[in-house]
Amino acid sequence: MKATKLLAVSLMGVSTAAIAQTKPNIVLIIGDDCRYQDLACYGSKDAITPNIDKLADEGLKFNRFFQATAMSSPTRHCLLTGIYPVRSGAYPNHTFIKDDITTLPKYLKDAGYRVALQGKRHIAPEKAFPFEYLSGGGANVDIDRIEPFIADAVAAKEPFFLFVASHDPHSPWTRGDRSLFDADKITLPPYLVDTEKTRENYVNYLAEINQLDTDVGKVDALIKKYGLDKNTIFIFTSEQGHSFPFAKWTCYDAGLHTGFIVRWDGVTQPGTTTDALCEYVDVTPTLLDIAGAKIPKNLDGKSFLKVIQGKTDKFKEYVYSLHTTRGIINGSEYYGIRSVRNGTFRYILNLTPEAEFRNAATANKDAVWQSWLQKAKTDAFAQQQVNNYQHRPAEELYNTATDPFEMNNLINDPRYAKEVKMLRKKLSAWMKQQGDEGQATEMKALERQPKNVTNDD
Repeated sequence: MKATKLLAVSLMGVSTAAIAQTKPNIVLIIGDDCRYQDLACYGSKDAITPNIDKLADEGLKFNRFFQATAMSSPTRHCLLTGIYPVRSGAYPNHTFIKDDITTLPKYLKDAGYRVALQGKRHIAPEKAFPFEYLSGGGANVDIDRIEPFIADAVAAKEPFFLFVASHDPHSPWTRGDRSLFDADKITLPPYLVDTEKTRENYVNYLAEINQLDTDVGKVDALIKKYGLDKNTIFIFTSEQGHSFPFAKWTCYDAGLHTGFIVRWDGVTQPGTTTDALCEYVDVTPTLLDIAGAKIPKNLDGKSFLKVIQGKTDKFKEYVYSLHTTRGIINGSEYYGIRSVRNGTFRYILNLTPEAEFRNAATANKDAVWQSWLQKAKTDAFAQQQVNNYQHRPAEELYNTATDPFEMNNLINDPRYAKEVKMLRKKLSAWMKQQGDEGQATEMKALERQPKNVTNDD
């Protein structure tokens, strides 16, 4: 790594500012409830995302990057700690990490970085995340707040980590230009029930993805304005899937599979891709590796720096995930899910299959869900999808290579008994290592939430 080699040179007589200049800046932009397949560079026929596509053309695009849970708060805690949700304590939504957990901004600050967050927070407690907060929680990308921070860091010759947390395309989808899309012509994911309301809301969602893309372009232009693009690692990630059924709040790929793109001048090769299996839990150790900082041994994640450098296209054999509805507004009183995935199969364990699965997507006020229920009265596919979303078997198995939308459950097919047995064993071992007692852990979820939760951000 370029920065590490430079830091290895004797520092005697070198000023602090000169030392700081040897470290690359890091900009990480994260979307909010954006299914990765709704970006043009990840295959969308409808998305208008020229800036994100350009970033992919200039850098390295990860094809198989995942998160440990498809909810914003646990996802962000995982990304910024390098520790899986149950072990960190941040496994329900609207939550906080345990007192003994150290975070990425603290590690980087100790390594000599300025660290700032602009946009949505959804992390707690604030004292554990020593960012310079450039705006209030829930804000959209604001270049006028970002530029003074960058200008000041440049003037002081300080390396910086800038975490830009967009609120787009999180519902209720009020931003962006809807006229760019034709509701009658867009291609819906095949697991969604095709109704007028589904199409109308999908257009609104795509418009906000376009707004997100515009903001990515603005941040990139700011980096170039200050001549930092040669020494700045620029990362974009789409976060979890959209809030339509079968994505967010689940352990299906549509919720857990995320877009992840890295551009690093002189390190990543333009227009390249990797099939290396990586997770959000690996981001903290990777960025510490890039910064030349020591990686703590207690992290669950591992550095994938060699993947970024193009030295390998292999990283992990398995990625893990979980979900709890306990404490979610309009959610099931309890519905725990655990999952493990390798390069071909996803195995899902539903802890309480007797319970009905509910969340904000199935709430009475949700117009899309109501349109599904109405269509289910006369349409077999709509009836099937309504039932499949709310009533699930104890176990599920999907061949993600041949069935990428996970619509054909293979759990009872004897041809896959070997895979099921192996994945059960892997998932059980991971849960044990994490101190995850399944339903007993689920019932403790409310202890990890503040008492004034009012929404499902």
